[in-house]
Amino acid sequence: MKKKFNISGPCISTMHYMIAPHTRCTDIEHLINEHEYFVLHAARQSGKTTFLIDLVHRLNEKNECYAIYCSLESVQKIDEPEKGIQAIINAIKKSIKYHHYFPKKDFFSNVDYNNGYSTVLVDMLSYLCINLDKPLVLLFDEVDCLSNGTLISFLRQLRDGYVNRSTIPFVSSIGLIGMRNIRDYKIRIREDHDTLGSASPFNIVTEVFTLNNFSVDEIKSLLAQHTKQTGQNFSDAVVKKIFAYTQGQPWLVNAVVREIIVNILKSDELQAIKPSHVRQSVQTIIERRDTHIDSLLERLNEGRVQRILTPVITGEAAGFDMTDDDYQYVIDLGLIRTDQGKISILNPIYEDVIIRKLSSAPQMSMDSKEFPPKLPHYLSNKKIQMKKLLTDFQNFWLENSSIWTEKYQYKEAAPHLILLAFLQRVVNHGGSISRELASGRGRLDLCIHYKNHQYPIEIKIRRNTKTIDEGKIQLWNYMDTLNCEKGWLIIFEKRKTVSWSKKLFWKTSMIKKKRIYMVGC
Repeated sequence: MKKKFNISGPCISTMHYMIAPHTRCTDIEHLINEHEYFVLHAARQSGKTTFLIDLVHRLNEKNECYAIYCSLESVQKIDEPEKGIQAIINAIKKSIKYHHYFPKKDFFSNVDYNNGYSTVLVDMLSYLCINLDKPLVLLFDEVDCLSNGTLISFLRQLRDGYVNRSTIPFVSSIGLIGMRNIRDYKIRIREDHDTLGSASPFNIVTEVFTLNNFSVDEIKSLLAQHTKQTGQNFSDAVVKKIFAYTQGQPWLVNAVVREIIVNILKSDELQAIKPSHVRQSVQTIIERRDTHIDSLLERLNEGRVQRILTPVITGEAAGFDMTDDDYQYVIDLGLIRTDQGKISILNPIYEDVIIRKLSSAPQMSMDSKEFPPKLPHYLSNKKIQMKKLLTDFQNFWLENSSIWTEKYQYKEAAPHLILLAFLQRVVNHGGSISRELASGRGRLDLCIHYKNHQYPIEIKIRRNTKTIDEGKIQLWNYMDTLNCEKGWLIIFEKRKTVSWSKKLFWKTSMIKKKRIYMVGC
């Protein structure tokens, strides 16, 4: 059976191309040998379950312990700890029942389940360990599915077993695995005003690990497996293009390559894979909005995510530091990355789908009114007439800004998103827009591409008298990187004392032989 690139569920070595799981986090086995408890967290579909299943198999093969993988996904949204703890126990029993290495006998008949939920889990695990001839290692997946009451009782009982294990046998090593770091469990509980007391159940964790996204070399290694099986090669240019679009996010890497092989090239292994195929694949994934993408977009409604993404979209100063809990939370979700102090959306695919989602409502409204007109309306001699286009936007902003900014959840980013929606409506099916999103830049840079022409635009929010001068310098630098002689600085007036007659203007300035058009909104 030929292997394939996997985009659903854990990877299986006999069925799927995959990076050797144990190479992605090399220190956990040492911690298990030291009888420690730990956390492993990583974003959705980044390979956690594949890693855990492989880890359990390797530990059991060594025959030095009994290692059990136990998913807690079935316990999701059970708020009452009485029911939640019982559901966790049932999940553990199921994992043991079908465990290939475990002795086939009843370990639980003498456990008293009538003593109450607050001790039954620790009693069950202690009784289990008493009857085993080797140490027990438990790896709990999907821990962040647990609701607060169940989560607190679960962790408290693990702590009870941990601190008393010198006198009462208990689990040798426990891994708590999920999308979020354990610090975020604390935040969730704190927000619900539930006290942890002095004996925090979180202080039994020795180390916190994560799975990083694929490096360029790891992508090469993954693709080389396909080349070895089929002879179909991936050039360095293709590999670099895949990494540029995905930043190594494991699901996206597999999805992009699978789309090329299965749907674009129709599994024709004689066809060469080109960078253009990568672009085509990415566009399909963006428009198709697979479950992975939809799950990502659901997060945009969370206030914590909005707080971090808004300055990324607007380019404003972030207003928080790297130890900020919300920042760490959005990092854990795999939505953003930090490079030289600038926070940006993780990769161009996520950036595109996020901007599309946040600007979709005004664009749909524009589509229903058939305004603004499509790109041909603004063309002359195969060039975009930017004066005509942006004057139409000024009029649109005058008539609609108060309505649309009130509708937006991302109010601070509303001007940027509405302009992007306006421009996207115009250039759809005729041109394209590229964006540079990153907090701390003090502006949003974007560029309209049509035929062989580029139209650089910089968006600034005017909060003081220095905004325009700063914007002109910033736009000039952006134009210089694009080797463009003309650019457009769009200034949104935020000062409430300024009248519309002064907000709307069109001015021209020459700076070092480059022409800058200043457009007031």
